[in-house]
Amino acid sequence: MAAQLYPLVPDFYGERLDVVLTRITGLTRSKAAALIENGSVRLDGTAVTKPSTKLNAQHVIEVEIPKPPPAEPQATPVDGLTILFEDDDIIVVDKPAGVAAHPSLNFEGPDVLGALIARGVRLTTSGPAERKGIVHRLDVGTTGCMAVAKSELAYTRLKNAFRERSVTKIYHAVVQGHPDPSSGTIEAPIGRDNRHQWKMGIRDDGRFAVTHYDTIEAMARASLVNVHLETGRTHQIRVHMAAIHHPCVGDEMYGADPSLSKALHLDRQWLHAVTLGFAHPRSGEYVEFHSNYPSDLQHALDALRDPFFAQTIR
Repeated sequence: MAAQLYPLVPDFYGERLDVVLTRITGLTRSKAAALIENGSVRLDGTAVTKPSTKLNAQHVIEVEIPKPPPAEPQATPVDGLTILFEDDDIIVVDKPAGVAAHPSLNFEGPDVLGALIARGVRLTTSGPAERKGIVHRLDVGTTGCMAVAKSELAYTRLKNAFRERSVTKIYHAVVQGHPDPSSGTIEAPIGRDNRHQWKMGIRDDGRFAVTHYDTIEAMARASLVNVHLETGRTHQIRVHMAAIHHPCVGDEMYGADPSLSKALHLDRQWLHAVTLGFAHPRSGEYVEFHSNYPSDLQHALDALRDPFFAQTIR
């Protein structure tokens, strides 16, 4: 159990310790409070046991977070998860919003693996205990095509295909404003944001990342863009579009306008994995899968297309 140090940044001055701990670690507030109360959190080297402790500019937070045992996926039915394709080697699903790819410490909702187990799907044992069969992931708030390996052969070959960037990954995103140029490539390394462990950002020491985009349709307040991922970093599209000052509509974590999100009734980023293609791991034949926009994204897109909509937003 290694301690992690977090020098306090100005954004957190005057905040409660449990609130700040939640923001920098991604833990729930109750779990953050429990860590504080059992003496696992220190300020400037001194243990603090009151979650309500206020912070100031001089503090350095030291946190000891126990490493949990690997979480086995649990059978949990998920409404709205559709199977696009299945054979003895792979299963491709249309993932709904609010569903993680696999169990994780910082998310307590449903996940794709649990949903598949609940349907009686037998997955490969390859991979870490909590990620059996996972060869790529979609964010909790991102919908669309996602593949899972059912056989060891599929797991090995698909992992290699994603690593070698031979997989076709096409997303549609609605971003604020109008990218200029309307088509382009964003190449910028991505790493963890220093202030928020669950958030990513452009960092010189980050991992190489390349995103290609083309504008499909320009509207008064936003643009529908086709995004081709060359690499597959965490939050890559969200980070790269925000970096060129065109965050995904609804993505308030990365700077989207909350008034626009509210007007569109969006509580997540407008981002959808429309196409996933790769060489089938057993036959070698190229296969491709497609997903239509879910109702909340389609509703938001229709509203943005309305010429009178922009006049209602202040």
